[in-house]
Amino acid sequence: MEVTKNLYDVIVIGGGPAGLSAAIYAARAKYRVLVLEKEHFGGQITITSEVVNYPGVECSSGKELTQTMKRQAEAFGAEFAVAEVLNMDLEGEVKTLYTTVGEQKALGVVLATGANPRKLGFQGEKEFQGRGVAYCATCDGEFFTGLEVFVIGGGFAAVEEGIFLTKYARKVTMIVREEAFTCAASVAEKVWQEPKIEVKFQTEILEAGGDSMVSYARFRNNRTGEEWRVDAAEEDGCFGIFVFAGYVPNTAWMDGKVACNPQGYLITDANQKTNLDGVYGAGDVCIKNLRQVVTAVSDGAIAATSLEKYVSEMHSKLQLPELIQKEGEKRSHSKKEEGTKPEKEQETHGFLSEDIKKQLAGLFPKFERKVKIEAELDGTALAGEMKGFLGELSGLSDKLICETRQLTEEEKKQREAEGEIFPALRIFREDGSGGNLIFHGVPGGHEFNSFVIALYNMAGSGQAVDAEIAKRVEDISQSINVKVMVSLSCTMCPEVVMGTQRIAALNDKVTAEMLDLMHYPEWKQKYKIMSVPCMVINDKEVLFGKKNLEEISKILQQVSS
Repeated sequence: MEVTKNLYDVIVIGGGPAGLSAAIYAARAKYRVLVLEKEHFGGQITITSEVVNYPGVECSSGKELTQTMKRQAEAFGAEFAVAEVLNMDLEGEVKTLYTTVGEQKALGVVLATGANPRKLGFQGEKEFQGRGVAYCATCDGEFFTGLEVFVIGGGFAAVEEGIFLTKYARKVTMIVREEAFTCAASVAEKVWQEPKIEVKFQTEILEAGGDSMVSYARFRNNRTGEEWRVDAAEEDGCFGIFVFAGYVPNTAWMDGKVACNPQGYLITDANQKTNLDGVYGAGDVCIKNLRQVVTAVSDGAIAATSLEKYVSEMHSKLQLPELIQKEGEKRSHSKKEEGTKPEKEQETHGFLSEDIKKQLAGLFPKFERKVKIEAELDGTALAGEMKGFLGELSGLSDKLICETRQLTEEEKKQREAEGEIFPALRIFREDGSGGNLIFHGVPGGHEFNSFVIALYNMAGSGQAVDAEIAKRVEDISQSINVKVMVSLSCTMCPEVVMGTQRIAALNDKVTAEMLDLMHYPEWKQKYKIMSVPCMVINDKEVLFGKKNLEEISKILQQVSS
């Protein structure tokens, strides 16, 4: 069998604690490992500001903890890619994954895809999502500054997010169906120390309603049967409802290829093996009694070590040589055993750390042609930040052409009259075409990856796209403008931004704009946006919530038809 560069010993789908743990163990065993993550590495735990129950770590944020895990995996030679798996062929001895970065093959696969927030289905939940109903305090909490909010749920996530929301909300009321909180008593204790929080047990929400925003809600006490309605204060006009009612396993996209229970959780044995040879599960996506970081990393370690024997047998059976880890990332066991620690990301007073610059240096050679970034500036403080960001990018590679242009007063008046937004970072192809991938703001935080991938997609053939999706995008014949409203702290926004921009890179009739709402409050007010991600299509249709490339392509196809 011919060994190709996209054949791995192990591919891990999912970059949360379970996937990172599997990557550490498999890469340390000197196997060639690839981790695929469609959004951001770290998973759900990255929105947790304080982790105090992970053994050996007295206190850390979820982001810091998983960043350390990722560096460990990289130090052992694991490779990482931001990509979505669209389909899988898992039956053969060599597994094939069809992804947004092309076909990837592996002898073994670890499914560590986690779970997504559960929706309750109460009246008005769907209609008011993004206009008062939200699912992530980190992403949307700031929109409710000075307002009253209701938190639905009594588990760990609800308690932690409820406490977090006290940073913004005037008052937080927790609505809990059970007789008590269902999380650890030590966690629940913190609620009673918050003067802004009121708790109503044995209570559930029946309805959320209003005109354009949530301005009233109905509740019921399940013990007494009493029902009541809460209306927003006249001076507020609205309030927030944050739903934290557990999670749904992220397995629907697997289309029945791996055995799951009726609730959708992967069925695995004591070694984390699924019903398919060479396919293992790890983390919250599996049937388990406790869903915590410590159990997720345990699952990942067990899955990886169980796979070691299987992968070794496949090497012998298929007469494969040892697959070589990515050049420059392979480490000798002797150095690992001496306790060499991975280098920490260096501090920087600018926008790009030395570590990020090194990563970019490895990406630029993959560009098939040059790409131009043009900054249209207007003299504001934001424009100054964007100019500084572009200045740091300039000179990193001869594949990047960075230019700035100061808008004249006449141009600004004309753009305002035409409804255009500025300042802007526009991405063009080398031949001057394009310019329809636009960032209004510095693409930091979770959107930095979106920006880098946008450059990659305009610098050549870009990320691979499923043939059906590509045909759907190609058939868009009318001009469509999509503004994606984001918060740089939002973990769900990048998938929408990247999906929209991928379509725009394939079809110049689609313009994809990213707006950091912190800098554009007038757009938040115009469309009454209280949650991100939010898509505004042709300045008319407003859609809230996370959507993948396929979903966005279908939406735009319908708009064009």
